[in-house]
Amino acid sequence: MAHALHSLFRFLCIAGLLAAWLPVPAAQAKEPLTQQQALRALNHSNPQRRFEAMNRLALIGTADAADAVLPRLHDKEPGLRNVALGTIWRMWGRTGDKEIDLLYDEGNADMQEGNVLEAIRIFTDIINKRPAFVEAWNKRATLYFMVGQYELSMQDCEEVLKRSPKHFGALSGYAQMLAERDQPERALELMQRAVAVNPNMVNADLLIADLRRRIETKRKQMV
Repeated sequence: MAHALHSLFRFLCIAGLLAAWLPVPAAQAKEPLTQQQALRALNHSNPQRRFEAMNRLALIGTADAADAVLPRLHDKEPGLRNVALGTIWRMWGRTGDKEIDLLYDEGNADMQEGNVLEAIRIFTDIINKRPAFVEAWNKRATLYFMVGQYELSMQDCEEVLKRSPKHFGALSGYAQMLAERDQPERALELMQRAVAVNPNMVNADLLIADLRRRIETKRKQMV
């Protein structure tokens, strides 16, 4: 059980890191869309227009507008759901403040290279300078998890969800840690919230089913 949960959390962390670094094709429009234009095009009936809107937002969109892309995780076109996922992670990692965004990129680079303590220092610096930047809290939560500081990781997850209740990465990561601490009820609540936002998470249904079994087992033991 613990191994399966750990694998799920690692997948989510890696997915977030890959989304932050994968190249995005240049926009094809002669006159690139502004963020507001791209946001309006997210619900266009033409799938190509929705793709172009998300592609543009992946290049210029900022975290404060990322919630507008979340419904595209339910897009009727499966390929666009994957595009939406990468777009959301990119937007979550961009504030529009050059100094903060540069620090964030440095923290991500250290995270990828395994310089965990330096990455924690950088994300802590970002949090001190810009506490409203949700993804700095989320990245530090992931790093704390990686070094076994689970209480600190859960505290940072709380900070993420206080500011961004639909952050499916924090919801699912927090759920894993609660599940490992024999709190399946709270873990199930968080996982259900995560799946409601992002129904595309690998093995989430298996985790939810396992949590339900554990809850039922506890209930029978109490009778």
